[in-house]
Amino acid sequence: MRIKAKNRRRSPRKPGNIWSVLALGFVAAGGAPSLPALAEGAVDAARGKQLSYLVRQDCGSCHGMTLKGGLGRPLLPETLAGADARTLAAIILDGIPGTPMPPWRGQIDETEAMWIARALKEGTIE
Repeated sequence: MRIKAKNRRRSPRKPGNIWSVLALGFVAAGGAPSLPALAEGAVDAARGKQLSYLVRQDCGSCHGMTLKGGLGRPLLPETLAGADARTLAAIILDGIPGTPMPPWRGQIDETEAMWIARALKEGTIE
């Protein structure tokens, strides 16, 4: 006997709106979308190269090696334009509960998360 899946009607996505939804979900799950002690995100050139490599290899495994999307959403400047860098840094550090997005706190610190968030928004990941 074959069971038919129900036709689910999907609402059209609005670009930029996803970051608001993610931030709300993050807050509802107990996350902190703002990091009061967050530094400006300055790292030295050597650490910047290491972080760029981390983003391309580790984040790229879900978000696509060119960051154009995959299991995870695209991490391109145009798709992150409506996202606040502090919210992105908080998501990087603490993940998104109930989704495949893992927390990176422990592997990187707040300054490095902010550096990654800004580099993604600016398109400067090497």
